[in-house]
Amino acid sequence: MKSIQGRLSLGLVGVLLAVGLLLAQTSLWLFDHSLRRYLQDALRDEAETLLVALVRGPQGIQLDEQRLSAAFQRPYSGLYFRIDFAERSWRSRSLWDHELQRAPASGLQSDLDDGPQGQVLLTYRGDFQRFGQQLSIQVAQDYTPLLQSFRRVQQVGWGVGLGGLALILLLQRLTVSRALRPLEQARRQIVQLQQGQRVKLDTQVPQELEPLVAQINHLLAHTEDTLKRSRNALGNLGHALKTPLAVLVSLASRAELQDFPELRASLLEQLQQIEQRLARELGRARLAGDALPGAHFDCAEELPGLFATLQVIHGRELRLAWQAPPGLRLPWDREDVLELLGNLLDNACKWAHSRVQLSVERTAETYLLKVDDDGPGIAAERRAEVLKRGSRLDEQVAGHGLGLGIVRDIVEAWGGRLELQGSALGGLCVRIELPPRALRKL
Repeated sequence: MKSIQGRLSLGLVGVLLAVGLLLAQTSLWLFDHSLRRYLQDALRDEAETLLVALVRGPQGIQLDEQRLSAAFQRPYSGLYFRIDFAERSWRSRSLWDHELQRAPASGLQSDLDDGPQGQVLLTYRGDFQRFGQQLSIQVAQDYTPLLQSFRRVQQVGWGVGLGGLALILLLQRLTVSRALRPLEQARRQIVQLQQGQRVKLDTQVPQELEPLVAQINHLLAHTEDTLKRSRNALGNLGHALKTPLAVLVSLASRAELQDFPELRASLLEQLQQIEQRLARELGRARLAGDALPGAHFDCAEELPGLFATLQVIHGRELRLAWQAPPGLRLPWDREDVLELLGNLLDNACKWAHSRVQLSVERTAETYLLKVDDDGPGIAAERRAEVLKRGSRLDEQVAGHGLGLGIVRDIVEAWGGRLELQGSALGGLCVRIELPPRALRKL
């Protein structure tokens, strides 16, 4: 969302600057053009006044100074003239010692000329005929104050423009933020989906987002339904195959094969491998992974029921306890975590004398799960062997020996680490470190 706002802001700034510069320059050019045309009329009137001030005298054409404007008499007044005729030239006293260059053509000059004391002159030249002689009258006016006014207008315009641009950007950001608020809300809800805090998106959204939200909710429902059907199908497949395998094991143990011990041992070994491989693949296939983001494991909700079930199965004399921070949620599929903890705790209960304890912690880098029991434990040199699927150190204990193997598969699928250690209770401690799942930033 922020990138969209940034792109919109940059685009708006670019457009406003381009349009503002174009409008400002066009406005100033039009104003300057109109003002020059207005001053042209005034300069033409001055030139015609000078023409009338030319009179015939004893020595030919003379300039009647009484008819001149006082500005032509005052030095550096900002109003100047030059009259050229019969290879003679007259200029106003206001020029003092400055020479006004003759304009190359009649009419208002497009270029500004240099005047006395750093002045910039707007010049008009008119060609006339007086007393049978051709003459040109050139009138110039100081344009410097107007240029200074233009600069002040530009400065004020820049200040007002930048202030208006900042105000427009602020209003645009508020407008875009309000318009994109439903998208930001949808983004937060998707993050909550990934964290397992909700199972679908809210449907109270603007009309433009209704199709998107409906499709996402439909996809979530379809994924959940597909996962449930797959799990049910795998469970049915496992139950369906267990009976034929049991029959085959029974047939392999019949008296008819007593005379063929090698064949009997080979059949039993192959059937055991089939059973172990089947259990392994069914267990791995049941892992949901990221398929069901809304069904994460809430320790406070799930562990009491799990421990109550284990208490019923293994007897009331066994003391079971668990410890987890309030509100802790494991960011994996609920069914997968139940299978992981169920196998760990079931194995611990089988070997424990009187106590089994589960602790779940959240550190800065990992989720730490530990299952301790006060059973006989396992020698350090034999712990690696126990993790092999189907390996059992004591055939007297009920179970098929697949529990820790299933746990190992789940931990490997999640990129974690499984270790067997000595327990503070005197038995075995199964220690699991799971890296936190990285959520994509939306």
